Amino acid sequence: MASYDEKYGNPTTAYAEEPAASMSAGRYFATRLPTLKPPMHKVANPFTLLRMLNKQQWLFFLIGFLGWTWDAFDFFTVSLTTTPLATTFGVSVTDVTWGITLVLMFRSVGSVLFGIAADRYGRRWPFVVNMVLFIVLELATGFCNTYQQFLAVRALYGVAMGGLYGNAAATALEDCPEPARGIISGMLQQGYAFGYLLATVFSRALVGTTSHTWRPLYWFGACPPILLIVFRLCLPETQAYIERSAVRHATGHLTGTFIAEGKVALKRHWILLSYLVLLMAGFNFMSHGSQDLYPTMLQNEYGFSANEVTITQVVANLGAMSGGTVIGYCSSIFGRRFSIIFISIIGGALLYPYTFVGSDSVIAAAYFEQFCVQGAWGVIPIHLMELSPGSFRTFVVGTAYQLGNLVSSASSTIESTIGERFPLTPLKDGSKVTQRYNYGLVICIFMGCVYAYVIALTILGPENLGHSFRVSADHDFEEAAGHDALARVLHTDERVHRDTDSSDDGHAVEKGRAAGTEVV
Repeated sequence: MASYDEKYGNPTTAYAEEPAASMSAGRYFATRLPTLKPPMHKVANPFTLLRMLNKQQWLFFLIGFLGWTWDAFDFFTVSLTTTPLATTFGVSVTDVTWGITLVLMFRSVGSVLFGIAADRYGRRWPFVVNMVLFIVLELATGFCNTYQQFLAVRALYGVAMGGLYGNAAATALEDCPEPARGIISGMLQQGYAFGYLLATVFSRALVGTTSHTWRPLYWFGACPPILLIVFRLCLPETQAYIERSAVRHATGHLTGTFIAEGKVALKRHWILLSYLVLLMAGFNFMSHGSQDLYPTMLQNEYGFSANEVTITQVVANLGAMSGGTVIGYCSSIFGRRFSIIFISIIGGALLYPYTFVGSDSVIAAAYFEQFCVQGAWGVIPIHLMELSPGSFRTFVVGTAYQLGNLVSSASSTIESTIGERFPLTPLKDGSKVTQRYNYGLVICIFMGCVYAYVIALTILGPENLGHSFRVSADHDFEEAAGHDALARVLHTDERVHRDTDSSDDGHAVEKGRAAGTEVV
């Protein structure tokens, strides 16, 4: 039977953009538009790709997906409870959005600390510590009695949340078969949308249904991480990390080798790392700018009830999950950059109905707008993994993402503050007067600028579609660890695989003889 490469080709060899580091600045920029031409790879259908993952690879994907899901759930609890939080603490909705801003600002601290720990000591224990902090700080949020306590706890929560994204991406993707990376990347990223969906549903079920108002949502949020801790402790480290760790041990100087890897990565890739931060700033502005204040817009500007907001958000997140998976899969055919640019153009065209339709019909616009937003995001996990230096995948992916979050941390506060400069006719209900603002106009203009920024930066950026995650393909690692240490580990691995294959062949021959047939 023909192998996958024989039937569909190998994207690693079929698409080979010249390394940016080897080009002059003039040549690099001259190649940006020509390299956008879709490579049109032959890719198997999604079900064939998903069957390529073995049991362990599926478990790695699942723990990464669930961890990322609960990261998003915990983040959006504040977005969905801004009004009751403002009432409890006696502040404005804009003041409460500083709780969102602080989380985004401090996540970069967590990405640095936990990213370095995961690249040095493995993926498992940093993930477990993340989950323990989730439990403690989510409970603490539910017991806050003052606005100052709320801000302090959310700032600490930002540190915990910041460490998870890079770890989840590395765990889910670095052992994934290369042809399946695109679709698995899209599915992984939709943990974010799934978390938002769960937060929306449980917010409707738990907020305002008891005398504790918003607090039960946060208390509930502390429970599932207990199960995720048990799940992660049952899994080993990824094979990619084990292979890299073996080379470090072979040098006899684990810490020294790790530091040397960092020096090589910074020396060779500091421009790339800066670019990734700028790219992630645009993507985070895209997601937070289109989502954080949207429930408030529906309620305040268009008078949606709590049930109507919930239904709209659920449908929007179903669109997000569909978009991420579909565009992630398509990026293996059309290329990472082309896929991001194409779906961003479509998303920009849908902004008007997304923000200016005030009837139930906005549900359709919400579905397709979030299909586009998260469609572009579905490419990001694998795009960042393929561009990152191998020794620091967790650190680079997580830190680029979280520093982008830091830059975009004031998204909701900016939109809320500007929106208050465009007042609408107040809503009067007896003696109660509710101030209304034109949030839709602000979100539309803001997102138009964000889409233009993301498209421009993606055009200017590099792409490394199909890049191998094996240490044998990591020239930075070879320079830091030394050729001899790398060669010894690779030679050992080859001998083990050869012995395993021989053993398997021997068993097959014996089975064939027992059945009266011969294995050829």
